[in-house]
Amino acid sequence: MAFSGRFFKPLFFRRVLRRFCEGVGGNVATIFALTLPVVIGGAGLGVETSYWYYSSLKLQAIADAAAYAGALEKIAGSNTTAITAAATTSASSNGLGGGIIVVNTPPTSGPNKANKAVEVILNQNLDRMFTSIFTQTKVPERARAVALITDASNACDIALSLTASQALLFSGSTNAKKIGCVDMANSNASDAIKIQGSAAVQTDCLITVGGVVLNNPPTMVCKAPITHALPAADPYGSLPTPAATGGCKNINGNKTTQTIQAGTYCSGMNLNGNVALSSGTYVVQGNLKINAGAVITCAAPCTGVTIFMAGSNTVSINGNATVNLSAPTSGTYSGVLFYGDRTGTAAQSTFNGTATSLLTGAIYFPRQQVNYLGNFSGKNGCTQVVADTIQWSGNSTINQDCSSLGMKNIPAAQSVAVVE
Repeated sequence: MAFSGRFFKPLFFRRVLRRFCEGVGGNVATIFALTLPVVIGGAGLGVETSYWYYSSLKLQAIADAAAYAGALEKIAGSNTTAITAAATTSASSNGLGGGIIVVNTPPTSGPNKANKAVEVILNQNLDRMFTSIFTQTKVPERARAVALITDASNACDIALSLTASQALLFSGSTNAKKIGCVDMANSNASDAIKIQGSAAVQTDCLITVGGVVLNNPPTMVCKAPITHALPAADPYGSLPTPAATGGCKNINGNKTTQTIQAGTYCSGMNLNGNVALSSGTYVVQGNLKINAGAVITCAAPCTGVTIFMAGSNTVSINGNATVNLSAPTSGTYSGVLFYGDRTGTAAQSTFNGTATSLLTGAIYFPRQQVNYLGNFSGKNGCTQVVADTIQWSGNSTINQDCSSLGMKNIPAAQSVAVVE
């Protein structure tokens, strides 16, 4: 009997233990089956929440890039339609898909409503994945970005060509002083701005899209020339073309003293002796030549003249001529003294004269090279040069504070930053 007790006691406990384990296994299986949907649902919600967060970050990045693209288009002088198209193209190429884009310039809300800026608002709806078992409503997402355009400084001259070598050239023994303004070249050439010979240049800064070659170091306010900058917009790009009206007028070449009237000169202008120009707009359909010894002034009472060179016609002023002309101080062509046709082809206009000459106003030739050779500037130094390319060879002092004479500030390189 003692043997039987020792044998059956372990057997009894093994059976009890096995039944207990079988019971526990069943309970675990039941609990696991009941909690499995919760575990999967929680994991799914975590995955979906991460997806929403990632999508939100991506949408914000798309908005930032679109606002930046729109601001660059605005710098180029484009209208609202083109700015919107640039922002929309950027958003689409970066993966906006079926989202909706709204572009405002200036922004309609926020701290930059009154500033030169582009606002982009993006809206899109995301499909649900795991949470679709609870609702079929799409998940709305919104992103907003504002790109602010800041003018770096005002320019005394801007060379507009995007590719020309030596687009802004200081040569010879020129001594060019630019007070309170910069020299700007839009060219991407490695020598977009060049100082050669014994030329001396004083300026707030040299700024270019490309590079600089400095045989003589300039005197500057900035520590070093700014290269690889954004191009400057054409400050007179929206200026309307004067209409040729009133029939053809002519110069009387036999007179040594005469006063001529504003209007259309179909055969150009060849000026000798003492010539007074009545105030107004001149449309010159031919070359304008001011010969040696000529004295050209604005007839009293002078409210300013604007001389428009139609087509590819050029201006040539002899170094022994004295020219004292100023732009209007109000109206459509306020501050614009010479205006070269945008439809013209490559050509060169030369501005020379005596030390007592004064050209007060903007010299604007978007399709021509301007050779500024004179030892003079405008009244109080108020002369601006905006041309395809520019060559300085004279001694002149240029001042940017000219609003009292009807001239506007012309911004140089602009910067773009996403600020909201």
